[in-house]
Amino acid sequence: MFLAVAGLMAFSANIASAQDEQAAAAEEVVEQATSAADLLSGNSEIPLHQALKTKFIEGGAGFMSLIIICLIIGLALAIERILYLTFSKTNTKALVEKVEAALAQGGIEAAKDVCRNTRGPVASIFYQGLLRYEQGVDVVEKTVVSYGSVQMSEMENGLSWISLFIAIAPSLGFLGTVIGMINAFDAIQAAGDISPNVVAGGMKVALITTVGGLIVAMILQVFYNYILAKIDSISIDMEDSSICLIDVLTKYAEKK
Repeated sequence: MFLAVAGLMAFSANIASAQDEQAAAAEEVVEQATSAADLLSGNSEIPLHQALKTKFIEGGAGFMSLIIICLIIGLALAIERILYLTFSKTNTKALVEKVEAALAQGGIEAAKDVCRNTRGPVASIFYQGLLRYEQGVDVVEKTVVSYGSVQMSEMENGLSWISLFIAIAPSLGFLGTVIGMINAFDAIQAAGDISPNVVAGGMKVALITTVGGLIVAMILQVFYNYILAKIDSISIDMEDSSICLIDVLTKYAEKK
C-alpha cells in the first residue's frame, strides 16, 4: 500500500514537472514572438547600431571586416569622383559666348585668357584648341577631339576600382558563406548527429556574410551608376561645345 502511494505521488510530481516545462517553453515562444513582432514594428529597445554590431560579430570578424573595408574604400573613391565631376561641370553656353566675345574684342590671346581662367574639362579643351589656331581650323578640330578623349579618361579615373569592389564584396560574402557551411558540417561531424541548433547556427553565421556583401555591392552600384550619369552629361556638353567652338573659330577666320 505504501509503495502504491509513493508511486502515485512520484507520477503526479512527474506530470507537474512536465507541465511546468511546457509552460516555460510556451512562455519562451511567446517572448520570442513578441520580440520579433517588436523588431518588425520598430518597437524594439535594441538600438540599430547595436543590432548591426551584433550581426557583424555573428558573421565573423574576418570576412565582415574585409567587406566593410570594400565599402569604405569604394565610398571614398565614389565621393572623390562625384566631387571632381561636380567641380568639372561648367556652363558651356556661357563659356562659348565669352570666348566669342573675347575673340571679337582681343583676338586669340583674349580667348585663351578666358579659357585659362575657367575651370573644367571644356575650358581645357578650348584652350588646347586655341593654342593651335595658327595651324588652321582643321588642326584645331583634331586637337579638340584628341584632348577630349584625354579629358574623358581623366573623368573615368578610379571607376575600375569601384567596379572591382562591387564585384569582390559579394564574392567575399559567398566565400564566407562556404567557409561557414564547412564549419557547420565540421560541428555536426564532431557532435555525432544532426542537431537543429548546430545546423541553424552554422547556416545563420554563414549567410550573414552573404547579406553583408550584397548590401555593400548594391550601395556601391548606386554610386557607380550616378557617376556614369554625370560623366555622360559632361561628355555631351563637351561634344556640343566643341562643335560650337569650331564654328566660332571658322567665322573668326573668315572675318580676318
